Amino acid sequence: MDDDTAKDGLKWIMRAGYGARGAIYTLVGGLALLAAFKSTNAQGTKDALATLRNEPYGVPALWAIGIGLFAYLVWRVVAGVKDVEDHGTDAKGLFARGAQVITGLIHGGIGISVIGLAMGGQGGGSGDSAQDWTQKLMSMPMGRYVVAAVALVLLGAGIYYAQKGWRGTYKSHLARSQVTEKVDPLITIGLVVYGAILAMVAMSLGYAALTADPAQAGGLGQALHQLRSMAFGRILLGGAGLGLVLFAVYNFVEAGYRIIPRISGPDIKSLID
Repeated sequence: MDDDTAKDGLKWIMRAGYGARGAIYTLVGGLALLAAFKSTNAQGTKDALATLRNEPYGVPALWAIGIGLFAYLVWRVVAGVKDVEDHGTDAKGLFARGAQVITGLIHGGIGISVIGLAMGGQGGGSGDSAQDWTQKLMSMPMGRYVVAAVALVLLGAGIYYAQKGWRGTYKSHLARSQVTEKVDPLITIGLVVYGAILAMVAMSLGYAALTADPAQAGGLGQALHQLRSMAFGRILLGGAGLGLVLFAVYNFVEAGYRIIPRISGPDIKSLID
């Protein structure tokens, strides 16, 4: 990618994508925080976006988020195919690049549902979408094994995000500035909490595969409900909500300060330098 215009365009596409992710987790985390202190239910991504649709300017906000998620799709696919982040062509690098493409496609799928919601579609209720697609997968040949594989991939993603925060490996991807230095500790917390919640979702899918019972599967909303039902549930749910908001902060910081090796140039100092 030698053309400066194309490079600048990719930067802005990346920023729109991370900004959309930040908006979603701000919404989900904020509602979880509210549920921790009031008699309301914590909501997963789908229900949280449905709630947004009923607010003033909710529909334009959904359009912006949906378009942003499509931008994230473009960014991740281009990053994976063109290797603009220098992962390389060894086994580890190819795995990382493949993961970029897959996560981009997943977010593109979410973007389609968000646009559908903005156009007047129904937002779904009680956070049971994970159960719906789990049931569909289990009805297929070898469906239980497919669900188990999804659970393992999601567990791996949870571990990845948690260790990324705990070990601070994300620092090499963020440019050093007053902003990134100040929010660095918050990013650590956000990544660890997000990773732990992903692991909870993975375990519910794994249990559904083990028992051949799609009703055991749950998404983000179900994980938050489980936290609320535990001892000290309000505290746990509040901590999860705060962690998701901090994960949103991480995405917003990525939008503004992410280092792209083949685009940003070699002279930019990262948080790890």
